[in-house]
Order: sequence, then structure tokens, then C-alpha cells
Amino acid sequence: MTTLLIIIHVLVSLFLIVIVLLQHGKGADVGATFGGSSQSLFGTEGPVPLLNKITTFAAIVFMGTSISLAYISANKSTGTVMKEVQAPAPVPQATVPSEPATIPMPTTGQQKDREAPATMPAADKSASENAPTEK
Repeated sequence: MTTLLIIIHVLVSLFLIVIVLLQHGKGADVGATFGGSSQSLFGTEGPVPLLNKITTFAAIVFMGTSISLAYISANKSTGTVMKEVQAPAPVPQATVPSEPATIPMPTTGQQKDREAPATMPAADKSASENAPTEK
């Protein structure tokens, strides 16, 4: 059923494109004033009423197939190819140690000299406390 609707939809859309391109614009009547026109083939009013009716019919069929295809695709139950696949096993959570691990580093005399002191010297503390502050 869906395949038939798609085929009809594509054919009607192509026909609608062709029938719209066959219609003449508003400025085409000026050319008929200076030259001959083919009014005898389609009647006294020309091809306009016939093409309008064909265009209207094609547009109604196009919209009908569009709505039908949209309804079918919205209500279509989709089967899955993943029916037989099992869920992966849960990954165990890693425990976080309460204190970071320390890695002992070999020290030499030069590295000990480069280490920063743990506390600020007393002279520097008093200088930073007495420093003027901006107001």
C-alpha cells in the first residue's frame, strides 16, 4: 500500500510540475494582441480554464497522497534489529581513596635546596600585614 502511494505521489508531483510550467503568465496576453493565438483549439477563452481545473485536481491528489504518507509513516510500528542484543554488564565503580597516595621521590642535596619553605619567614609576614590597603 505504501509503495503504491509513493509511486502515485511521485507521478502526480512530476505531472504537477509540468502542468504549472505549461501555464502562461500574466504578461503572455500582450503577445497575443500583436500576433495570432490558439483560441480555436481550446475554445474562445483559451486553455486557461482547462489547465486551472487540471492543476487543481493534481494539487488535491498531491496533498491527499502527502497526508496519507505522513499518516502511515507516523503510525507505522518499527521493528528493531536489536531484539537479541543484551544490555552490557554494569561497570563496577572505582573506589576513591580518602587521602591521595604519596609517591616517595629520591632526594638529593640540590633538590632539598630548591624546595620552598613550608612557612613564610616572620619578617615577610609583618611586612605584608603593615602594607597599605587601597580604600
